[in-house]
Amino acid sequence: MKTLTKQKSFTEVINQGKVVLYFTAGWCPDCTVIEPILPEIEVAYPDYSFIKVDRDEFMDICQDYSIFGIPSFLAFQDGEEVGRFVSKDRKTKEEIIQFMDGLPS
Repeated sequence: MKTLTKQKSFTEVINQGKVVLYFTAGWCPDCTVIEPILPEIEVAYPDYSFIKVDRDEFMDICQDYSIFGIPSFLAFQDGEEVGRFVSKDRKTKEEIIQFMDGLPS
């Protein structure tokens, strides 16, 4: 999984076809629980690029997209938001798969 490193590259990243942003933070215990399954999710959905976004480092993006809980996921297709799985609750593998299955193919 790639990691967003610069705020100015955000627009470029979301305009590159099908992208899922994974919002996380190093101190987030719920994020730590799901991280081991994310490589498996990436392999299962090869049409999507997965990008890790540190919530603390990119607070402006989180505010712009109403990411008030982590772990959270936003999906984009050619710059347009096409899916949102945002809450402060712990996500299960099944819930993430359900979210991914609901995205445009």
